[in-house]
Parts: sequence; C-alpha cells; structure tokens
Amino acid sequence: MGQFSAWHWLIVAAVFVLFFGAKRMPDAARGLGRSLRIFKSEVSRMQSDDADAANERSARENVGLPATAQAPATPFAEPVVRPTKTL
Repeated sequence: MGQFSAWHWLIVAAVFVLFFGAKRMPDAARGLGRSLRIFKSEVSRMQSDDADAANERSARENVGLPATAQAPATPFAEPVVRPTKTL
C-alpha cells in the first residue's frame, strides 16, 4: 500500500485522456514544459542577482582593508572637534 504500480499509472493516464482528449494532451505538455523552462531561468537569474549583490556589498565593506582584516565595530561615531579662532 502506498506505492503506485504500472496499473495505477495506466488508469491515471486513461483518466487524463478521457478528461482532456487526445488532441489537447500534447499541447498541454508543451505548455507545461515552456512554463517550467521559464520558471527555472527566472529562479537562476534571481539567485545570480542575489550572489552579485552579496559580492558587491562585501566589496564595499572591505574597501581599503587587507583580506584578513575586518573593520572594527563602533556603535557610535567619534565627535568631530574643530579648532576655534581666538581674537
């Protein structure tokens, strides 16, 4: 129980042919194939965009630093002290 045998798959295929007709089955399979190809290309494009953004972000964070050094974590910026003119 729980496994499909060849007879089960044959019955499922016969039901599909009865519902959709023999003429529509190749068109439906073609449309499904096109949709899956488009979906796959969009997913790979999104993954490459995410990888490019991560590389760009890490490159911006490590500008001017050696490969092993990391920027120190400072919670607040140091105040800027400007000299004043005396009269």
